Amino acid sequence: MLKLIPRRRHHLPPIIFTSRQLTQSHFEDDPPFSPIPQNQNQSQKNKSPKQNQSKNKPQINHPVKSDLPFDFRYSYSEINPSVQPIGYRETPKFSPFGPGRLDRKWTGTAAPSQQEVDMAKIEQQRNMIHGEPLSEDQVLELVERYRHSDCSRQINLGKGGVTHNMIDDIHNHWKKAEAVRIKCLGVPTLDMDNVCFHLEDKSGGKIIYRHLNILLLYRGRNYDPKNRPVIPLMLWKPYPPIYPKLIKNVADGLTFEETKEMRNRGLNSPPVMKLTRNGVYVNVIEKVREAFETEEVLKIDCAHVGMSDCKRIAVKLRDLVPCVPILYKDEQIIIWKGKKDV
Repeated sequence: MLKLIPRRRHHLPPIIFTSRQLTQSHFEDDPPFSPIPQNQNQSQKNKSPKQNQSKNKPQINHPVKSDLPFDFRYSYSEINPSVQPIGYRETPKFSPFGPGRLDRKWTGTAAPSQQEVDMAKIEQQRNMIHGEPLSEDQVLELVERYRHSDCSRQINLGKGGVTHNMIDDIHNHWKKAEAVRIKCLGVPTLDMDNVCFHLEDKSGGKIIYRHLNILLLYRGRNYDPKNRPVIPLMLWKPYPPIYPKLIKNVADGLTFEETKEMRNRGLNSPPVMKLTRNGVYVNVIEKVREAFETEEVLKIDCAHVGMSDCKRIAVKLRDLVPCVPILYKDEQIIIWKGKKDV
């Protein structure tokens, strides 16, 4: 038979003592669960009231005054100031800069400048900032540094064109970079000359590189980020106003029957080109002009582009080709060559 041999009892430390050691080491190793010291609440109470008041002190927003010599608009390249709207979708008193934040009055489409523009003085200031012209080697160095797609100093220009807040983004990039890369897509690429003009005019920079839809905007040799212009930001996008109807029931120079015949002819003809959404439309104007040498009515396929972009494209074609848009249907734009006096 087996005999049970009694086990020797070992003197173990008290369980309470061990648990205290574990809890203390646990608190020390894991700060989020450490006990709150008793003096912490007293230290918070003993803080000077001046520090608390400085944190909770309300900021007084005075109207911002900007000396920029042009009218503030949401978009500079996609809005024609000569075309007056016939109505507004919101009351002009709602300024996108916020109530009482700008010393200019919002008219519904723009915040006009309050001072007379001295173009000679402005040109002199910009020449001082630009300094001496860059040499070919300096231009090539900047182009090689900023023209690539992986450049961190890039701004995307969409269907809004050269917007007001984009000017502030350009100056923010110019704090640490001599040039900024601008990638243009969508409707503004139909007229890249207009985009380049407004970028240089509103920012004060100079375009040193242009390839299709890629631009490099140089800040100048003597640019000082500390003396950058004051650019109040738009807090929201204003509602676009209501403009006159683009397509008339009867085209100018045609009768009703002739207009109907032109529309049917354009719908039944093959499209001269197909446009994609947010594409690059740099060569569209030239292709349309070449097609008008042999055809009188053209159809442009704008499937998946969107109705708002179709209208913008038609306006650009009307002004740049020039031509007469006579129909929108099923995301197709029908344009007529128009009658030209010999």
